[in-house]
Order: sequence, then C-alpha cells, then structure tokens
Amino acid sequence: MPRSVFTEPYAALIQALIDARGQARLRQEDVASRLRKPQSFVSKVERGERRLDLVEFIVFARALDADPVAILVKLQSEVPAGFII
Repeated sequence: MPRSVFTEPYAALIQALIDARGQARLRQEDVASRLRKPQSFVSKVERGERRLDLVEFIVFARALDADPVAILVKLQSEVPAGFII
C-alpha cells in the first residue's frame, strides 16, 4: 500500500496549495519568506517530498493568503468514503 504522502487525496491537497499560491501571485521565495523557511522547503512540499501536518498546513495556507478551512472543504470530496490510510 502506498504511503499517504503519495495518495491521490494528498496530491489534490498539494495541488490546491500550488493553485492558491498562483492565485495569490506569489513565488515560492515569497511564501518561504513568510514562513521563515528556505525556498527549498516550499519546493519540497509542492513536489510531495515534504509532508505537512495539520498545523503546518494551516500556517502554509495562511502564508498564501488562503483560507485553510475553505481548502479543506473543497478537498473533502477528494477523499472517498472508506479510504484507508
């Protein structure tokens, strides 16, 4: 069974963050600066090499000027009923 960092629902979460960054017209460097992290941190998150926990997701979304709750509500349909982690 694949690790959850590589599942379709997690990929959809990452894509939502990438889309939010694009909508905010922010570069990875801009987001990294807001997070006080190196640009490579944002890159690793976006490539799926670095998994975010829930608190990190909230902070990351806020750094994108995005509403973390709205992202989760939108992604709720990406996790099928009975999905096993």
